[in-house]
Amino acid sequence: MAIQWFPGHMHKAGLEMKKILPQMDLIIEVLDARLPYSSSNPMLAAIRGDKPCLKVLNKADLADPQLTEIWQQYLEQEQGIKTLVLSANETSRGKELIAMCQKMVPHKASSVKKIQALIMGIPNVGKSTLINALAGRQIAKTGNEPAVTKVQQRIIVDDVVVLHDTPGVLWPNLENHDSGYRLAITHAIKETAFENHDIALYAVKYLMQQYPQALFSRFHVDDITDHEQTMLEKMAQKRGCIKTGGVADIERISKILLTELRNGQLGKLTLETPEMTEREWLQVIQRREEKAAKKAARKNKR
Repeated sequence: MAIQWFPGHMHKAGLEMKKILPQMDLIIEVLDARLPYSSSNPMLAAIRGDKPCLKVLNKADLADPQLTEIWQQYLEQEQGIKTLVLSANETSRGKELIAMCQKMVPHKASSVKKIQALIMGIPNVGKSTLINALAGRQIAKTGNEPAVTKVQQRIIVDDVVVLHDTPGVLWPNLENHDSGYRLAITHAIKETAFENHDIALYAVKYLMQQYPQALFSRFHVDDITDHEQTMLEKMAQKRGCIKTGGVADIERISKILLTELRNGQLGKLTLETPEMTEREWLQVIQRREEKAAKKAARKNKR
């Protein structure tokens, strides 16, 4: 199933970002440390040009620390990219972020003019919480739902940096179907765009392969089965999610799994690796080529 969610305010926000980008000295992209690839907006790569970019791997307290380090090294291979790992509630590290901004825009370090930084991120990545931590006061609206911020805001953080906050923006076409699933798992996409059961099956399959101990510890299952549906049914039995007649309540256990995974109750998990995403990108290119070939064939028939 291909997951898509691109409400009207996101389209408007994307246009506004492109409009103000030439005035910016620096881009700060807030990523979810559990999915550094899937939470990175591909529109940024297309419009950034040579502007320096600081990628903040937020919610690091929920992610696998070894994979976070691997992702940092991977991301910093790209020209003009620096990374910073933190949790949104780490207010003491705000000065470190500001210092990195100064280093990345050295010509503004000794200038009376402030560094103009565009801060962006997908929905529910913790961007607003981070802004409030940097400013030391409640400025940006926060919530545990995607798309809380709806309008652009200009925030003077200190004597050095001015943040230009934008609404959480996805992109019109989630070509990588796996990314769509992972974004749904972390609640970057509203539940109206997918079925919990479908997303839970994807999550269980990944956990069975990469973090089986998380399922053992949290759901007390005794072994790993060959199929994610069977595993989900076992988890339902262990949690007492049973309907009349002894049938597993799959919708209920799916909701429990996703809620607990999002809250970090299954432990520190990262949902993708650089190798995974590179393979998936090759599949995206292949689908593009197949689609173009079919379009050309239809055109030649006319």
